[in-house]
Amino acid sequence: MKFTIYGDNVVITEGMRQKIETKLSFLKKYLLIDDDTTARVVAKVYPNTQKVEITIPTKVGILRAEVSHPDFYAAMDLAIDKLEDQIRRQKTRLSRRHKDSLAESFIEDDEFSKDDIPVRTKNIFAEEMSLDDAIMQMEMLGHSFFIYTDSDSEKIAVVYKRNDGAYGLIEVDN
Repeated sequence: MKFTIYGDNVVITEGMRQKIETKLSFLKKYLLIDDDTTARVVAKVYPNTQKVEITIPTKVGILRAEVSHPDFYAAMDLAIDKLEDQIRRQKTRLSRRHKDSLAESFIEDDEFSKDDIPVRTKNIFAEEMSLDDAIMQMEMLGHSFFIYTDSDSEKIAVVYKRNDGAYGLIEVDN
């Protein structure tokens, strides 16, 4: 990994440079970072605090951490922790994305057929209720979705919890 280190209102000492390079070199163990990757580090000094900004462009996306702390070395450690969390999340997303293609390759294999895959079937009765009642039922059950019959439109509908914390609604047309 290559490093570009800047100081804003501070002169970067050799000790600071070594600490940055040592800490960021530790991130090489992750597959997203290779030898051509350039990490950009900016150290800023304010009257009451010091800020460390780290930006690393990777094959998958940009990793970025910005931390303010009275101590430069503590801010550096906290920024590294944030970057490691981001890398773990990116690797999890990648593995989930490739898991589907791996499952399809097993299904297409001669030894497996779609009939061999066990499918759990569950029958439900879609009770008639309002959207607010359906959301309340879903939250009380701890589920990520809930199927019901909408009392206003009398159509079967699915309310679900979105990744951003909001709710979504799917209505079935007969």
